[in-house]
Amino acid sequence: MVKIAEIHKKVPLMFRAQTAGRCQLNYLARDTEPDVKRWTSEWIEKATTQLPSFNTGVQTKTYTINWRFVTNAGQDDGIIRPVIGAKGIPFYPGSSMKGAFSRACTPQQRERYCGKDLGNGDFTPGILRFEGGYPTDNKWQEKLIDIVHPQQSWQVKSQTKEGGAFPMISLYKPTLIFGISSPISLEESEWETIWKVWEKALSRGIGCRVSAGYGQPKKTTQTIIYATDLKGEGIASKLLDGTAEFRPNLFKATLRGHALRIFGGLTDPKTAERAVEQLFGGTEGEGGTVGLLTMKFRDTKLDLDTFGSGRWAVYTYDVEGRLSWLLNEKLTNEAERTLGELIQFLLRFAMVLGGFGRSWRRSDHRLFYPDYYKGNNKPLIGCHWQWQGEALIKDVSVGRIDHLGSFIDKGLEKAKNWLKLQGLQINTTLYAKNWRESWHPDKVQVWGRLAEEGQEDSLAIYWLHRPYQKADPYSDISQGQIYHTSVTGSMGQVGYLWHRMYPLVRLSRNPDNSKKATTTFQYLEFLTIFPDGSQDAKDFLVFLNSSRSQFQKLWPVG
Repeated sequence: MVKIAEIHKKVPLMFRAQTAGRCQLNYLARDTEPDVKRWTSEWIEKATTQLPSFNTGVQTKTYTINWRFVTNAGQDDGIIRPVIGAKGIPFYPGSSMKGAFSRACTPQQRERYCGKDLGNGDFTPGILRFEGGYPTDNKWQEKLIDIVHPQQSWQVKSQTKEGGAFPMISLYKPTLIFGISSPISLEESEWETIWKVWEKALSRGIGCRVSAGYGQPKKTTQTIIYATDLKGEGIASKLLDGTAEFRPNLFKATLRGHALRIFGGLTDPKTAERAVEQLFGGTEGEGGTVGLLTMKFRDTKLDLDTFGSGRWAVYTYDVEGRLSWLLNEKLTNEAERTLGELIQFLLRFAMVLGGFGRSWRRSDHRLFYPDYYKGNNKPLIGCHWQWQGEALIKDVSVGRIDHLGSFIDKGLEKAKNWLKLQGLQINTTLYAKNWRESWHPDKVQVWGRLAEEGQEDSLAIYWLHRPYQKADPYSDISQGQIYHTSVTGSMGQVGYLWHRMYPLVRLSRNPDNSKKATTTFQYLEFLTIFPDGSQDAKDFLVFLNSSRSQFQKLWPVG
């Protein structure tokens, strides 16, 4: 006989209340299997394998999503999951499809296809019926458990790490079939027009989290405000099922963080946050903000591997692809140009001084400090990113050490131009002084040197793990190390130092006066430091300013 207090254990997690002791999808425990994993297993087990089909007379087309896709069902507290049909198949609702389609229409198309509000509660229906979309195969069941890592606050503002990982359920690279029907007969030419409108809607992204790369088709008709080609390697994400995944939303997270740093040094904190939400979207205010920009990354090469063993074993990625930033709405020519210049600077800023994804503040130790891993199993540290293809010509803005200062100054002017265009106040005296990493001359310094001897010529990478100078009784340096200090940080506490080995590319002219890019084995070694007022930071800056460091101060100048 089952005790009344245990009856809930016979109820599938999908139908349990989101409360302790019943079901907590948003809670990831370290030592026990998370409810979201069991919830997903029960869902797949009960879902039919027979996929739905549209009725006769419904026009259909198939599209593949570039990365992940989710429609927020809004039924489970604290977690985003797809809308699920009666037999367990996830689907894109016809109502959502109609809304996306309507926004892509001209006024005349909207009235004919979607209907017209006559006022006083009267409505004239359109000639189209939107049937929604379904997966075309059962691969939708793979890699369902997605992980979201809110990082903006502790990456830029806070002194210590906050937040954590939160689960979300989304479809991984699904192929979806969409259906549209009409109660009246339409010419083939009109159906072509209808599907062009839908493809325009689809190219803007469907579902939720589209600005972070979700719900994006492989092909897009949206205005591309800036695009470039990259390649990189680093630490890959690990999903709850133990598999690895390269997550393109790391690009948006990085640029959003840098935009906040830049704006945080140009204006007051609230205005800076408002400007960032205007660009990338957010949840502040009534209804939140969609954002002007959507990110899309199309990989042309992706290799996932492992590094290390035991407790330090991690997945790694080696990826190449094209990163695009798309406009979500029509802007004036001046606004589009100014925004394009800003997003271009933010991406170049990220490439010159850091990287993307986990451990982006450090250079890849496998490349620049291989001895670190010899004879002892240690965690993988750092990442490494490079331009490739046409980007070697159009995106290399720093080709010498003395280019760095003007590169930053020109970029700050682009950020100011955008703020002015949006009617937002610029006031560098009211900047975000209390943020850990606001980009202001009183808050940050950049130092650099030319590493002429290639990958093994990095100096600063050793200072992250051992003293930066030998003991000297006559030295004015009271502390000869920054490792194990607040400067470099520790587990759960973000440090105040970025280290980057930026590949040196030399630009020249061909006989026809076109630009030519030549890659070299040399690097520009950059150190970005946000002094925290500690004695360790003060001592390190004194050392950097001496001839012994071989570094020179590049920004701020003077």
